[in-house]
Amino acid sequence: MKMPRCAHLAVVLGALLPGVSDFVAAQQPSPNAASMQQFRQALALAQHNDPQGCMSILNQLLARNPHFSLALKLKASLLEDAGRTADAAALYEEALQYAPNDPDLLFKSGVYQLMAGNREEAIRLLTRCVRLAPKDGDAQYYLAQAYHLTGETDLALSAIRESATLEPRNGEILQKCGEYFLSAGKYPEALDWLTRAQKADATLPRIDYDLGAASYKLMDLAGAEKDLERAVEKQPNDFSVLDLLATVQIHLAEWDQARATLGQALAIRPADANALLGLGHCEVELKEYDAALQTLHRALKSDPTQLQAHFYLARAYSALGQTAEAQHEAALHQLMMQRFTFMPSEAKQAYEDPIVPQARALLEQHKEDEALQVYRRHVSGTYATAGDAWVFAGKLYLQLGDRSNGLRCLRHALAIDPHVRGAYTYEGMLALKDGDLSSAEADFQAELAHDPNYQQAIAEMGEVRYRQSRWADAQRLLNESKMMTPQLLYMLCDSDFHLQDIHDADLTAEVTEAWGRNDAVLMRDLLTLLRNNGQTQLADRLSQDLTP
Repeated sequence: MKMPRCAHLAVVLGALLPGVSDFVAAQQPSPNAASMQQFRQALALAQHNDPQGCMSILNQLLARNPHFSLALKLKASLLEDAGRTADAAALYEEALQYAPNDPDLLFKSGVYQLMAGNREEAIRLLTRCVRLAPKDGDAQYYLAQAYHLTGETDLALSAIRESATLEPRNGEILQKCGEYFLSAGKYPEALDWLTRAQKADATLPRIDYDLGAASYKLMDLAGAEKDLERAVEKQPNDFSVLDLLATVQIHLAEWDQARATLGQALAIRPADANALLGLGHCEVELKEYDAALQTLHRALKSDPTQLQAHFYLARAYSALGQTAEAQHEAALHQLMMQRFTFMPSEAKQAYEDPIVPQARALLEQHKEDEALQVYRRHVSGTYATAGDAWVFAGKLYLQLGDRSNGLRCLRHALAIDPHVRGAYTYEGMLALKDGDLSSAEADFQAELAHDPNYQQAIAEMGEVRYRQSRWADAQRLLNESKMMTPQLLYMLCDSDFHLQDIHDADLTAEVTEAWGRNDAVLMRDLLTLLRNNGQTQLADRLSQDLTP
């Protein structure tokens, strides 16, 4: 982890010594004049590169006064310089107990808490640090990192912008600021900060790549290509740089150049599905159809969810006059696109994903209020309701196997907001897991009464109908839900077979394999389902696809 502030706190202490009397007077008990004289001697030895002599005096001082925070602070810096970071972190934390308003100690303790993965504690310490020392750009930098890692994007952007404003000549901080804005989708601001970073230090690692990425997002393709070509010159073996350059070249219809760039990228990662898809696209545009077929099938072997591969396969087969294969690939592409472009539930889950590990850990530690606060901070400024945080907590409790607390949170969510999304659905999913189809159906119907378009509830109603052997209703609901959960797709496939809809069943089987390939039990059941319904050829082909 980057440490902008000088690790040698002897230098910092030397700068503080002229005003140290006020600080010392605040200590309980305050060091006497003799102790302060000894401390100055220790500091002088540290500044003259005699850490052993300095440490000897500090140990004497701390034996007499273990609460002497200046001595603890200097000793911690010596341990830090010697690479004993765990011991240093413990001493900084101890010193902070006796000097709770020391910005340096708050900074150091906050950074070490961040490095240890204790993000909430890091935020607490670093927030206090910047309150006491508002001009501390380094503290703002690490506070931004802590917020970024907890998924609190707006707070991270605010802190990193403040850090960059306070440190206008620090290229690393300016670059990080640009990267955060880039990841947040604020591309004009990202380009502005990255341009400042390059002016401050043109040698920054990956600065050309970052500039190229920002320009690409702003659809300045010519500018992006120039930046990325410079990046390739500096980092010829960096896959991500080559991959993005190829993407830009494809957008510019520079098929030969893109093919060459992708060749370099695939030499580094031969099985990368995105690079193979790009190469297959180039080969289709260059009318190299046989090569395209091989490349695109390799892409699907690596990642069967690459739905665009089916589009380019359809084009290649059509150009080669293989009409049946072309129509099959076009139908697969259409089916996958219908589901892929209608995924609001998945989008909500993706929005929550960054805070799930932290919230889950807090719930495991019985810190429910803190977990709820993490969610509320994350969704601040959105249309989240008061009940949403409780649904989130209830869902996590159920994932942890804590049925009692899960149901308590879901019911509390409904008590404070009877129309809150998801609470009835998660209760219904629990009932479904218990095999209580009547209760599950009642819960899902209650959800749909408030929100008839709620995907998850529609899908789960489809599962209820499937378990009731009501195949037509199950097929209709599972199709309406547009869900891509492999288990639900399997149920849809089975329902299609029961209704003798063999064409749709075969297509659904392929989509099920695409999204469920890593579930060995589900794949075994799918192959058995196909063979039991006379689709041996498809089962054999999918079985070959599953072979590593």
